Amino acid sequence: MATTSTSEHTGNGPTGAEKMYHESPDSSNNGTNGTNGMNGMGRQMTHEEHQTAVAASKFGYGPLAHVNSTASARLPAFGGEFQPGLYKSVENRKFANPAPLGLSAFALTTFVLSLINMRTRAVAEPNLVVGLAFGYGGLVQLLAGMWEMAVGNTFGATALSSYGGFWLSFAIILTPGGFNIREAYVEEQSLEAFYDAFGFFLMGWLIFTTILLIATLRSTVAFFLLFFTLDLAFLFLGVGYLHRDSTAHPNPPLIKTGGFFGLLAAFLAWYNALAGIADTSNSFFIIPVAHFPWSVKGREMRKEKTERARV
Repeated sequence: MATTSTSEHTGNGPTGAEKMYHESPDSSNNGTNGTNGMNGMGRQMTHEEHQTAVAASKFGYGPLAHVNSTASARLPAFGGEFQPGLYKSVENRKFANPAPLGLSAFALTTFVLSLINMRTRAVAEPNLVVGLAFGYGGLVQLLAGMWEMAVGNTFGATALSSYGGFWLSFAIILTPGGFNIREAYVEEQSLEAFYDAFGFFLMGWLIFTTILLIATLRSTVAFFLLFFTLDLAFLFLGVGYLHRDSTAHPNPPLIKTGGFFGLLAAFLAWYNALAGIADTSNSFFIIPVAHFPWSVKGREMRKEKTERARV
């Protein structure tokens, strides 16, 4: 039998705290190590009895002695899961977490392109990015998105697969001497027509990124900021191509601003990737991400703080 959990769900299955109430790895035993949430007589534990059992389990005895009931069982969500829900323990995973791979692929490709957009060391042509966009930012990120489907993460699958597609399409558009998309515009219409069309392309990705941004509002600050800075990058780059300078070229200040926000998005993607890599299996600490006060974890932390203040 199991007691009813008072924890909140986010659609990602039970967290460590919920498992602490729902099941015991040693549930076949009776007496002191009997079914979790029940005492030796089969009666349901009261809240006070459960708190006492949790405290006793820290010293190796009581009905929760074999259950991870410490704070590590309720680790917070982080963007490394590429899922706005609560953090899930790594011990019982059947598949590795594909999010850090996809985030790293996105981060490196965005980092290089953003430096070029900012005209760093007078580099202006994005030819080098084409290779990254095909291989790492495109193919690898798309594969990571497919594996997000395998682990049941709808948000991660949608985001990583889509941005993998973005980099592949970006590479196709800008491949020098390859698909001749830019040259076709110049021959049939004008270079300005290509800039307009590329601006439409970027504004479409602005809309898509805004949709994903809305889905991060109940997660963490680090996760939210990744999509917020990326949104601003698409905005300034798109406007920069549509609102050109006096020479009919993309507006340099707007393109550089878009590059700056793209650079921030790259570092935030790496930060969230590190959060997904540094888990309880290989790290002595969990990467801090800061929870919004209205998020599931934020409300839980406030509730715990209020309960401690009453004691």
